[in-house]
Amino acid sequence: MRPLRIAVLLKTNHGGLWIIPQVEELRRRGHEVVAILPPGSGRLTEELRRRGVEVHGSPFDFRFRPGIATLRGLWQLRRLVRRLRLDVLNYHLYASALAARFATVGLPLRRVHMVAGPLYLESPLIRATERLLWRLDHVTICGTGYTSRLYGALGCPALRRPVMTYGVKTAHFANPEGSASREETRAKARAELGIEEDVFLAIMVAYVYPPRKLVFQGRGIKGHDVLLSAWQAFHEQHPRARLLLVGAGSSPAGEAHRQELVGRFRIDRDTSVTWLTSVADVRDCYRAADVSVSPSLSEGHGAACEASAAAVPSIVSDAGGLPETVDESTGWVVPRGDATALGFALRSAYREFVGGQLQARGERAQEFAVRHFDNRTAAAGVADIVEAACRTAAGRP
Repeated sequence: MRPLRIAVLLKTNHGGLWIIPQVEELRRRGHEVVAILPPGSGRLTEELRRRGVEVHGSPFDFRFRPGIATLRGLWQLRRLVRRLRLDVLNYHLYASALAARFATVGLPLRRVHMVAGPLYLESPLIRATERLLWRLDHVTICGTGYTSRLYGALGCPALRRPVMTYGVKTAHFANPEGSASREETRAKARAELGIEEDVFLAIMVAYVYPPRKLVFQGRGIKGHDVLLSAWQAFHEQHPRARLLLVGAGSSPAGEAHRQELVGRFRIDRDTSVTWLTSVADVRDCYRAADVSVSPSLSEGHGAACEASAAAVPSIVSDAGGLPETVDESTGWVVPRGDATALGFALRSAYREFVGGQLQARGERAQEFAVRHFDNRTAAAGVADIVEAACRTAAGRP
C-alpha cells in the first residue's frame, strides 16, 4: 500500500514511552509518523525528537471543562489535524480519545483508538457514554482480551475491537547473554538492596494512585492495601520473608495515599517491608526477587509482563487483563481484593521457594512473556491493524 500520513495523539508528553516501538515499526514500513502532544518538554517529546519524529504541540489541553475555552481548543486541534492532511489519527488514553473523536468528526481520516487500560470502562457513567462514542472509532485496538470483551458488551463488533498488547521489551529484562549467571546477578542485586541471600523476597512494582470516587468505593486501584493486609498475616508464619515495594505516588494525591498506607500498616516499624519510591534500574529489583505480586483492583497487563520477562513468576489478581499474563505453570491468579486468597498464594510460592521449584516456574514465565508480550511483535501487530483500517476505507489503497 502507499505510504500513510499518521499522527499519534496523547494527553502526555512525559509518559507514554510505550508508543515508541509502534512509531518505529510504522516508520520502518515507510509511513510518515508525527506526534501531537501537550506543548513543552517531556521525556516522550524529547525521545521522539531524538529519533527524528516531528512533534506538534496540541492546542487543546485535554481538560473538558464547560465553557468557550474547551470548544476553542477542540476547534484549534481540528484545524491542526486538517493542516497535517492525515490518513490516520491514532490516539491513546481516554482524554486523548475524547479529544480526537470530537475534534475530527466528519474529517476524511481513519480514527484508531488504542486502549491502554480498562479502568474508565469500569465506571458505570463512562460505560454508558462509551456505548455511543465507540462508534466514532473506525477500530478500537484493545490492549487486553478483557477490554475487548467490555467493548463487545457495549455492542462493538469483534472485527472492530482486535486485541493487541503494548508488550514489554523482553530482552531488556532478561539476564544478558554472556553476563554473569542468574545466581550471581541475584546475589549482587540482593547485596545492593540489603536483603539476605536465603530469604524469600516478594516484590510489587507499581505507582500508588489515589482512591477514585467513581470506582471501588474510594480504594486505591493498585491494591497496595490488599497486599499489605495479606503480608502481615503471611509474615507472622514466615519470618524469613521480605517484601519490596517499588513506586512513589503517581501525583501529590497519590503520594498522600502512600503515606496514609505507611501509617496504617506501620511500615516504618516493620523491618520485613522495604518501600522504595524510586530506583535507578528496576531490573535490579526483579533480579533480586523470588515472586512478583500484582494485586490490582483494575489493570491492563501491568508489571506482571516485566516480571515474567525477568524470569520472576507472578501472583496476580483476577482484575482486567492480569489473568492473561500467567498460566497454571507460570503463576497464580487470586480474586481481587481478597487478602486471604493472596496469603494462600504467597504460601504456595514460599513452599516452591523452599522446595527449589520456584526458579523453574520463573523460567517458564520468561518463555511465556517472550511468546506473548514482546513489544516488537506487538508493534508489528498494531501496524498491521492500522494498515488494515486504511484498506477497508472507501477510496483507500
